[in-house]
Order: sequence, then C-alpha cells, then structure tokens
Amino acid sequence: MLKGKVAVVTGGSRGIGRAVCLELAERGADVAFLYAGNEEAASETLSALQARGVRAGAYRCDVSDAAAVKACMAQLLAEFGTVDILVNNAGITRDKLAMTMSEEDFTRVLSVNLSGAFYCARQIIPVLVRKKSGRIINIASVSGLMGNPGQSNYAASKAGLIGLTKTLARELASRNITCNAVAPGFVETDMTASLSGGGGSLAESIPLRRFARAEEVAKLVVFLASPDAAYITGEVIRIDGGLAI
Repeated sequence: MLKGKVAVVTGGSRGIGRAVCLELAERGADVAFLYAGNEEAASETLSALQARGVRAGAYRCDVSDAAAVKACMAQLLAEFGTVDILVNNAGITRDKLAMTMSEEDFTRVLSVNLSGAFYCARQIIPVLVRKKSGRIINIASVSGLMGNPGQSNYAASKAGLIGLTKTLARELASRNITCNAVAPGFVETDMTASLSGGGGSLAESIPLRRFARAEEVAKLVVFLASPDAAYITGEVIRIDGGLAI
C-alpha cells in the first residue's frame, strides 16, 4: 500500500512512534525516524525496520532546536532523496499543577511538542509542494481537546498542535497535501508506565475499560498516510476508547 513512499517519524524510537515506524514498514514504506537521545532504543527500532526489508535510517535530533531540525532534515533528504509522509510524534510531559509549574517546564513542553512539529513541517513542506502530494499526521491528545488537571503545558501544546493541523490543511490542500491529527487517550507506553496496573482506576473512567495499545494508534496513523485517506484533511480523530465522549 505504501511501497515506494518515504516516511519521516519524529520520536520514532519508542512507544507510539516506534509502533508507527513498524506499521509503515509493514505496509512497504521506507522509514527515517528522529529520536532525542536513547541510542539503545533507536538501535533496536532501526534493526526491527531493517528486518522488515525496507530502507531505514535513525537520526538523533532535538526537534525543539530549529537549526538542528534544518540540518537533520537536510541530511535525511540527501540520503533518502525525498519524503512523502511526515508524522510529528515527538513529545514530552512535565506534569504539575499550574500554580506550581515553573516557566521552564511550561516552555520546554511547548517547545518540543508544538514548536518541534512546526519546525519539522516547515522543512518538509517544500518537498511535498514540489511533488504536489503528501501526508502530514500530527499526534495530538485528548488532553488538547478536553484539558487535564496537572497538564496545562501538555494540553496547551496539543491544543496548539490541533490549530496548526487545521491551518496547514487549509494552506496545503490546493497542492494535494493533507494534514490531520490523531488524538489518543491513554496508551500503553513508557510515558504511562508509572500509572499502576496499566491505569488501574484510570481505566475505569474509559468506556472500553482499558488503555490503547500503541499498535492500534499506529494503524490509524498509517490509514491517514494511505491513499484510502486522500479526501480527509483538517480532521482531529480521537482514539481514546470513548474517554472524551
């Protein structure tokens, strides 16, 4: 389904990002992924991609650094030749109630989660415009739709990402480029591992009574990257087990 396509996934070494990388590879896409610093996880993901018979590359990059993103994308494009799909997945949390949250914790989360997505899209969009085709998928969150106590920084970053998604969808539609957002609820990843028993009482607040698997989110992302989603743009699709009903 995606044979011959090149995908770039930020935050691709672990969690949802890793699942997206592997699902893209299963569908035939070549995959380049960015990671923040976990060399062991990046190596494992790279090996898993190569085992699936696709071309793969791992690039260490702090997406909150505009100059670093520019240099990384230039190297990536020189090595892969083109890009067809961008998945902005890189994200961090620094949870704390607003009245005790530091300025650094607030701005750092926005810098990675929101500015990072903008910096990456800005480097890739000219390639997609020249091709007159492409897909951008941003990983948002239900926190950006409904808010969440202790996550003023995270929720603000994801709400901003939704606004960015809709704006890029309008700007790029005439060039046959779609831009959509996926808004997961609780997902079984390293980020949620500290929540007891896969969520414990948190799972009881979800109508489906469980956390999502990263692979389930990845399948939705890959659908939006596929030809089957050619007429979907500017959408925010929740995958949260009914959490935000």
